[in-house]
Amino acid sequence: MFSFDPSGVALVVLLVAMYARAVTVLRWRGYEVSGRQQALWYSGVALIALALIGPPDALSDDLLSAHMAQHLLLADLAAPLLLAGIRTPVLMFMLPRQVLVPLARNRPLRSAFRTLRKPLVAVPLWVVVLYTWHFRFAFQAALEHPFVHLLQHWSFFFTSLLVWWAVVDPKKRRLGGELWKAGHIIGMRVAGMFLGMAFILMRTQAYPWYGERAHQHGLDPIRDQQYGGGLMFLVDLLVMFFALGFFFWRAAADDDRREAEKREAAVVSSS
Repeated sequence: MFSFDPSGVALVVLLVAMYARAVTVLRWRGYEVSGRQQALWYSGVALIALALIGPPDALSDDLLSAHMAQHLLLADLAAPLLLAGIRTPVLMFMLPRQVLVPLARNRPLRSAFRTLRKPLVAVPLWVVVLYTWHFRFAFQAALEHPFVHLLQHWSFFFTSLLVWWAVVDPKKRRLGGELWKAGHIIGMRVAGMFLGMAFILMRTQAYPWYGERAHQHGLDPIRDQQYGGGLMFLVDLLVMFFALGFFFWRAAADDDRREAEKREAAVVSSS
């Protein structure tokens, strides 16, 4: 079951074309983007395609669990993969020069972006956006008005990009293993877990919109709501475990690399 929403198809095609252009330009300049880095980008694009033109989009008006899956695919899974895929120097070639140069020279815009992506700004902003959109009045408005729904999706996506930017740091060629990054992601995910747990424990419908619609798919509305909350909780838990394991491993690898460099420097200085 696919929706083939024209705007979703157009976005996916645009993302693929922009990245293919950046990779091609870099190849002409003698730099080969690794297959692993390209795979990260295209995996993120595939998740966006699944969210916007796949079953989650086709069922999002009828099932809360499908709507939640759509949000998770866009913001929680696709966003960090895209950032990892545009790691420098790809980042510098994603936009045509005619677009990139004016943006780079816009000091107020650059200053605002630097502020928003700071961990102590990005995480609270993400939490506010997440919880605000899940109030009944806001969620119902998104269900009733396509433009509001679009705003909901992309506010989730862009605030997630801000949170992940400090962690992935795509302006650097290598992902650093600073341990504060694990705490940063865990703090973010814990806030989402509380919301997911609320949907699991509630015994009344959070959004009456889904009442009869869920029945049409053979699901009790409360059970559908619990599935949605369970998806949120599970994704948050998996991301937390991955962040904790990955950054402890990367921190250990960085420490070993620094020790090796010190030993090499000592050998050179003594010879």
